[in-house]
Amino acid sequence: MSAPRPMDYHVRHVTTYRYAGAVTISHHAGRLIPRAFAAQKVHSAGIEISPTPSHRCQRKDFFGNTLTNFTLTEPYSTLRVTATARVSVQPPPLPEALATPSWESVASRLSSAVGADLADACQFTFNSPLITGSDALRAYGAEVFTPGRPILDGAVELCRRIHTDFTYDPTATTIATPLGQVMQDRRGVCQDFAHVMIGAMRSLGLAARYVSGYVLTQMPGTGDHLEGGDASHAWVSVFVPVAGAPNGGWIDIDPTNNKIVTHEHIVTAWGRDFDDVSPIKGVMLGGDAGTPEVSVAVTPINPDGSTMTGNNL
Repeated sequence: MSAPRPMDYHVRHVTTYRYAGAVTISHHAGRLIPRAFAAQKVHSAGIEISPTPSHRCQRKDFFGNTLTNFTLTEPYSTLRVTATARVSVQPPPLPEALATPSWESVASRLSSAVGADLADACQFTFNSPLITGSDALRAYGAEVFTPGRPILDGAVELCRRIHTDFTYDPTATTIATPLGQVMQDRRGVCQDFAHVMIGAMRSLGLAARYVSGYVLTQMPGTGDHLEGGDASHAWVSVFVPVAGAPNGGWIDIDPTNNKIVTHEHIVTAWGRDFDDVSPIKGVMLGGDAGTPEVSVAVTPINPDGSTMTGNNL
């Protein structure tokens, strides 16, 4: 396959928490800075926090994501976190799906950890806090990964089936909804669909990781529309070990939109499941319950630095 055309984007992600009572102290961890890797270049990125934290630091987490920790020690009733970035996305050419190895051979290599290139991938074959293997997940995956099927061809078909079998419904689940319930009800959002695909593949001994970021919901001048642009989006990265494979053998697939990821997606973080890459989480004293308000804008940028028109996010 030929490489899709590169794209430049400006991203603005605003999260606002409003509380009925004063929060006296809180500690937070955010993964809001896009990752820099072979297919994605980060030209600039920053996070503004209001009120100003008493303590703030930035480091890489276990998976190499940029983690921003901050603490507020003065009482507040509103917290606003604004992350902005300018990135370039240039996806590499992808291998032909039917030319990739059989899924059984990949699972066998992963189980025996043969090859230095598997050191990272092996950790994404096991259960994680939010994705536990089950008979239902294994059976769902086995319907697609028939004997001898090339792994990428199977992954694309599993993506298509999830898109067909599950209904996108923002009211159907929360972060706490068990994966078994999602499998039973066949409804949810991008987080749920990514968990289903990852769980089905791991149940067969394959390596798949959870990816968090943003998606351009509508390319200017086209009628194509993608789900997931109102907040952080989620998709799946599948390990496909082929000679000269891009990004260390990891190929991203979006079951919510039934497509291989190319130039419309911007990666912020990856891990075993949502718990590893949550955009913002933390603990606080006081405040009562508060529901976050999230606004995301992904704006394509022309080569001359001007913004493209026609994108409605």
